[in-house]
Amino acid sequence: MTPAETSATAAARRHDPDVRGFASDNYAGVHPEVLAAIALANNGHQVSYGEDVYTEHLQEVFQAHFGPRAQAFPVFNGTGANVVALQAVTERWEAVICAETAHIHVDECGAPEKMGGLKLLTVPTEAGKLTPELIDRQAWGWGDQHRSQPRVVSIAESTELGTVYTADELAEICRHAHDHGMLVHLDGSRLANAAASLGVPMRALSTDVGVDIMSFGGTKNGLMFGEAVVVLNPDVVRGVEYVRKMSMQLGSKMRFMSVQFEALLAGDLWLRNASHANAMAARLSAAVADIPGVELTRPAQSNAVFAILPREATERLQKRFRFYTWNEGTGEVRWMTSFDTTEADIDTFAAAVREELA
Repeated sequence: MTPAETSATAAARRHDPDVRGFASDNYAGVHPEVLAAIALANNGHQVSYGEDVYTEHLQEVFQAHFGPRAQAFPVFNGTGANVVALQAVTERWEAVICAETAHIHVDECGAPEKMGGLKLLTVPTEAGKLTPELIDRQAWGWGDQHRSQPRVVSIAESTELGTVYTADELAEICRHAHDHGMLVHLDGSRLANAAASLGVPMRALSTDVGVDIMSFGGTKNGLMFGEAVVVLNPDVVRGVEYVRKMSMQLGSKMRFMSVQFEALLAGDLWLRNASHANAMAARLSAAVADIPGVELTRPAQSNAVFAILPREATERLQKRFRFYTWNEGTGEVRWMTSFDTTEADIDTFAAAVREELA
């Protein structure tokens, strides 16, 4: 056995590929078509730091989805994408209005505020979705030197609670923000899932409704690594390339990020992956809906299912399957599905839920 074969064999033994979890779509592996694309880009040399042919072509790929003015800047991860995007549209004294449940507020360890140097103005929401009326709770104080100046409204599609904005809802938010002289940032880590859920192109939930800048997700939809900051309105955004470098998000071998996005977006892989993940969440929601002791708390509009069940049942289930308790106070849990979740995975998990609650 050669050293390469020995290494491959050792790596293959470190986990059971048949084990599935429901904690995050980040748990999934890499889609085979994406792996093939990485291998395609691997031979020979290419110029580093984004001057390669794959990153150059990537602009055409993103423009096909988001319009001829779209500019894509690959970065390493979602937090980096959000911090770079928000820094590119704010000054140090300006603030970002977002939902209280927003990822930038809850799950990024204070990076937008500490690393980005901006203030988050949060608003409690019913289902993770902002409205013009909710935005107005924080959209005030312009010209008051004692208050951080509201500059950006940040929305997530789909939201952290698995809910989805319609195009009309997004357009209303963008009009309202622009009327106040504010810009709109879209955290689109699961934009593909939202578009698949609504049966519309991704630009219908971004470019067409007036979003100015976007963080576009890839890892949750089958990529190995990489997200992208996408400038949709270059008239109001500048300096992304400098902020990206300053924020330690500039990849030297960027061709391996870019070719993954090409594999995802040049055809319909983004839609196939997202549609499948959504369908698996719908299947799970339906499978547990009639189990006594399970209370579904939110509609399964994307690839997330939220439920409340007895804590002791949750603890037993978590020993068998990985998933997170979303709200320690209420006992609400979150179950996520991904592009490689199978019907058998769903049926096995639903049977386990029924068994633990019997």
